[in-house]
Amino acid sequence: MKLHVIHAGNFKLDGGAMFGIVPKSMWQKLNPPDENNMCTWSMRCLLIEEGRRLVLVDNGIGDKQDAKFFGHYYLDGKYTLEGSLKSAGFSKDDITDVFQTHLHFDHCGGAIIRQDDKLVPAFKNATYWSNAAHWKWATEPNDREKASFLKENILPIQESGKLKFVEEIEGIGFMKNVNIRFVNGHTDAMMLPQINYNGKTIVYMADLLPSVPHIPIPYVMAYDTRPLLTLKEKKSFLQEAYENKYTLFFEHDAYHECCDLRMTEKGIRSNETFDLAKIL
Repeated sequence: MKLHVIHAGNFKLDGGAMFGIVPKSMWQKLNPPDENNMCTWSMRCLLIEEGRRLVLVDNGIGDKQDAKFFGHYYLDGKYTLEGSLKSAGFSKDDITDVFQTHLHFDHCGGAIIRQDDKLVPAFKNATYWSNAAHWKWATEPNDREKASFLKENILPIQESGKLKFVEEIEGIGFMKNVNIRFVNGHTDAMMLPQINYNGKTIVYMADLLPSVPHIPIPYVMAYDTRPLLTLKEKKSFLQEAYENKYTLFFEHDAYHECCDLRMTEKGIRSNETFDLAKIL
């Protein structure tokens, strides 16, 4: 197995929304906001190379929305999904599987592209993976999440015939050395790939823990649909991760790719932060 970090660019979201009930006087030290209270976040994908399979975990915000939409998110064009794949030695056509942790626009917008007047899969040779519970949640959205589930990102996947569902069984094996964790606090049936790599366990955190500053238990996003459940899921996961020395891989932390954990008098906190390349 080989792992490749794939950067799909940075964007900005409101700091208050990202840190929930935590006061700005505390979170601004962790991710300094700009004059509009917006903080910078990464869209960091992961490419898993295993045998003949090339699995892309999430794919960023994409580029098919209009200027008004992108104007809300202050995209940084230093990295692109296509450019990062090229730097790793691949193209979109090489991808065999697109694994969607969930279907919020900043995680799946790159799955579909606009060709002339049609919306088509960006990865024409790939199978797209979701699960039945989350697909239903995303295609019949509640009022709170409706703005995050954009039909142009989602419905064309099914229309293309390339959509498949993972069974909703905790710890189910998706492929060799990759199991899936299911969590429900942020959105219904979000999937976290848990990778066994050379005896180490690497967990792709998606939006359970968007960044290192979100490790303390009360640091829960206002975007989460069930914040008390997120608290419970975080506590359980962090205890397991600490005891078993997991490596946490962050999708949204603009400053840190990974960390391991330590126990402090205030609870579990990050220990060392590092790039994934350090353990590859």
